Amino acid sequence: MTKIHTTRGINQTIADFVESQVKSGLVHQTDRIYLANRLAALLKVDALENLSPSDRKNTALELLDELINYAVSTDQIEDLPSSKDVFGAKVMDLITPAPSQVNLQFWENYRQSPKKATDQFFGLSRQTNYIKTREIAKNIEYTHETDYGELEITINLSKPEKDPKEIARAGKKKPNYPKCMLCMENEGYEGHLSHPGRANHRIIRMTVGEEDWGFQYSPYAYYDEHCIFLSHAHREMNVGIQAVRNLMDILTVLPHYFVGSNAGLPIVGGSILSHDHYQGGRHTFPLERAEERFSFELDGMTDVKAAVIKWPMSVIRITSESKNSLIKAAEKVMSVWEGYSDESVDLLSETDGVPHNAVTPIARRKGEAFELDLVLRNNRTSESYPDGIFHPHPPVQHIKKENIGLIEVMGLAILPPRLKDELNQVRDYLLGRVDAVDPVHQSWADELKIEHEITEETVGNIVDKAVGEVFLQVLKDAGVFKTDHNGKEAFKRFITHLKKV
Repeated sequence: MTKIHTTRGINQTIADFVESQVKSGLVHQTDRIYLANRLAALLKVDALENLSPSDRKNTALELLDELINYAVSTDQIEDLPSSKDVFGAKVMDLITPAPSQVNLQFWENYRQSPKKATDQFFGLSRQTNYIKTREIAKNIEYTHETDYGELEITINLSKPEKDPKEIARAGKKKPNYPKCMLCMENEGYEGHLSHPGRANHRIIRMTVGEEDWGFQYSPYAYYDEHCIFLSHAHREMNVGIQAVRNLMDILTVLPHYFVGSNAGLPIVGGSILSHDHYQGGRHTFPLERAEERFSFELDGMTDVKAAVIKWPMSVIRITSESKNSLIKAAEKVMSVWEGYSDESVDLLSETDGVPHNAVTPIARRKGEAFELDLVLRNNRTSESYPDGIFHPHPPVQHIKKENIGLIEVMGLAILPPRLKDELNQVRDYLLGRVDAVDPVHQSWADELKIEHEITEETVGNIVDKAVGEVFLQVLKDAGVFKTDHNGKEAFKRFITHLKKV
């Protein structure tokens, strides 16, 4: 990062930054002086020299880095990732239209097409650095071929790791506003040591289920146009039939997006169960491409097609051109599943009145039809599996120990950043460059060494495929009806029961 200590140096950076934003179309030519003065005030620059933009080729984000670095070098902010994040968001807020303007533009574009509206809002979120494009580009991504289709593997390197100083100091601070990262009150919130800068954050207002909801993009997107739909009210997730109605409402407004919800119970749910929300976007996931294993009919629902999907987890797909018929079919499947038990495969619907069965619903449009995948989940634990019977089991936890949420369910692995260095060490071990690896990977690495002939040319592919196979096993572990003969027969028993009800 370029260091700037002189007044002339920061003046030139301000001039170049303003020029970059005018060229991008975010800033009107008339607002040049205004923006330069607001930047000078933010950076505590007393007077601006009348500098013309230079001919250097720095990008807008590189110029943003220079502005942040100047604030650090002049002791205006601390040299900590959180401080830089907060300050950077404040800079970008100066070029980000107000929420009212963003909403007005979105719905004006929507009159022409939903896609035009989301394209513009997505582009704005990228241009203003709310979506962290540079950080997302660091992620390691590849695909892995299986009998269920191509799974997608991502080692998530985008979110910055906390500095020990930040962790220690954040522990002393216990803010209660906003209540969580998904609250509407995040829009324009400055942020602090333990809360990211949201000065440049904008939310589209929309009506879902006759309630006020918001629509935003994810700053650290895991897939194409990764977005979040969030309730205006801070309330716990409730993934009942109303959630399905809400998903249908969202698809009616944005038919080119998919939208889904994590299950509403711990272990099988997402990381934020305290705020009612869904995730969506334009990505085609492996689950969507998965083929049918067999189809079946739901009694009295002739305009609804139902099928069990060939997938490592347990998935029922229902499709109909009638939104109301689809909701009615979903209600039947969900209510029957809620009370279903099969002790032969360790399924209990409840223990002492505590429910265990839940669903992960995923909705999309197929032309005029609505398609809904209901992934059956169960969060029961046991002495043998204290983390969860239908949760990644110990043999695969060296790769993935976290909850299997909506994104993993659809076939995209979000693996922890520690794996980048740990897997490099495994590759070195397989090539004989080191004598051992992290103990959590040792037995796995030894198996790879025995099973494969390893060379410099093949070691990378061997490890990547092995990680893909581990993720496949993770999904199988999370499936309530296993992919073996007993599991398939148990799934058929549930379908027979469902058809009778």
